Amino acid sequence: MSRLREGFVAGLPKAELHVHHVGSASPRMVSELAARHPGTVPSDLEELRRFFEFRDFAHFIEVYLAVVDLVRTPEDIRYLTYEVARELAEGQSVRYAELTCTPYTSVMPHDPDKGMAIEAYTEAIEDARVAAEREFGLVLRWIYDIPGEFGLPSAEATLDYALNHRPEGLVAFGLGGPEVGVGRPQFKEVFDAARASGLHSVPHAGETTGPETIWSALRDLGAERIGHGTSAAQDPALLAHLAAEGIPLEVCPSSNVATRAVASLEEHPLPAFVEAGVVVTINSDDPPMFGTTLNQEYDVAADLLGLDEAGVADLARAAVRASWAPDDVRARILEEIDSYTSSV
Repeated sequence: MSRLREGFVAGLPKAELHVHHVGSASPRMVSELAARHPGTVPSDLEELRRFFEFRDFAHFIEVYLAVVDLVRTPEDIRYLTYEVARELAEGQSVRYAELTCTPYTSVMPHDPDKGMAIEAYTEAIEDARVAAEREFGLVLRWIYDIPGEFGLPSAEATLDYALNHRPEGLVAFGLGGPEVGVGRPQFKEVFDAARASGLHSVPHAGETTGPETIWSALRDLGAERIGHGTSAAQDPALLAHLAAEGIPLEVCPSSNVATRAVASLEEHPLPAFVEAGVVVTINSDDPPMFGTTLNQEYDVAADLLGLDEAGVADLARAAVRASWAPDDVRARILEEIDSYTSSV
């Protein structure tokens, strides 16, 4: 049972570190995109809400790919990015977000008849980033994500986008998509090059596979944070290593239940992570597609960990400290959290 006053989490200044660009498209945004590109996705808002009602992981993939197919032009990219920023800032008090982008699925070098130029993609996200900071007070940064299911060609293309078409807001290099059958060692040289250019390493690992995938992400990819890391709870030595090295786990509780990475919220390993001394951050992953928000994920974490308002504020501070925000932005948000908690 929540021990938090109503509205406390909504007003708490926060950082969001694990949230996907296309996966953040709400029914409102998809409705607009579907109206621009009539076809298989309904543009009626009520029909879309039913379309978004989560049934299983296969349905999530269906919805995700349908939304990817609607983001076809630089104008679509700019609209999506700006509106995602609006929804993070308004009502959720997100002050800083690292948005995981997958430029490969927009540039589509494997299908150039459908793709856009990387220069146009970069200009669109950067224009939205600048506008979001000016209009919403939200500082956005980018994580360029390899879609692992496309293998090394997508990794090499993503590295090219990061090195040779680098947007000003790019801070990190990631790896998403399915884990089963997509070994981490094959991406070592690509991550080495990204890290040598000054980008941080933040691959997904251990969401749908065991602890060895996390070990591989640490060993082969130089991971500085781990996306999900759910299966780390199965390996006490791994938990001890993560705690000793201060390597944060980006925890997304509702997502983990929706994708069946864990059976239920009650069985989520978040308490085991905290008990082991691992740094955790709370995140929303693909919020509209999993019927959640960052606010709701903080409420879930508070229930799982039995936290009061001071404890929830500490979770918010942990995310800020684990971020790759500029020092002045990090200091400002931490001061805002202190001010907020002392005044409510």
